[in-house]
Amino acid sequence: MSRRWLYLTFVGLLIGYGLAGETLPPIHVLSVADVINPVSAEYITESLKAAIQQGSQAMIIQLDTPGGLDKSMRLIIKEMLNSPIPVIVYVAPSGSRAASAGTFITLAAHVAAMAPGTNIGAAHPVAVGSGEMGKEMGEKVTNDAAAYIKSIAEQRGRNVEWAEKAVRESVSASETEALQHKLIDLIALDLNDLLKQLNGRKVVTPAGEHILKTEGQHCSTSR
Repeated sequence: MSRRWLYLTFVGLLIGYGLAGETLPPIHVLSVADVINPVSAEYITESLKAAIQQGSQAMIIQLDTPGGLDKSMRLIIKEMLNSPIPVIVYVAPSGSRAASAGTFITLAAHVAAMAPGTNIGAAHPVAVGSGEMGKEMGEKVTNDAAAYIKSIAEQRGRNVEWAEKAVRESVSASETEALQHKLIDLIALDLNDLLKQLNGRKVVTPAGEHILKTEGQHCSTSR
């Protein structure tokens, strides 16, 4: 799997400092460009635990995935929903997608964002490694997935009707359609634009209300 840590840096200042010299909690940023499987699930959940331990004010997941395993997806989402710090999912860069399991993960984010030229959806369950499911089993799996995505959408205040259609009818949406249908919160050109738009945003987690402070921060990629 392609793994890259994206570190926050600041023009003329050290990591963790704002424009006026104010010490700010860091923002943990990681990139996931692969299928959702036990490896990527461990990468995301362990990264989130590290971000929490390090006192990060939030974690950003830059996501590009065709989907993956239900069990791995649910493990990731469970950690996200119970995270004491905000988790932002950013479908990027342009040309990326949050399909299948990626749709669930994006909708589960405290803040969901997409870059121009990206898409989300087509979340109908498919059999993996054991041939096609029978009609009865297929209906059970689909109903379970539909109930799960509806629960996530309701919790995050997103479009429940569209979320269910993504599972039952495999509908998809571009970034502009996703914003129009209230599946995501914003469209950002890149990580730096995302940081600008996140500044001052109020996010509620199980730990309470957070106000993101990202003004003057910039992202650079460290390979």
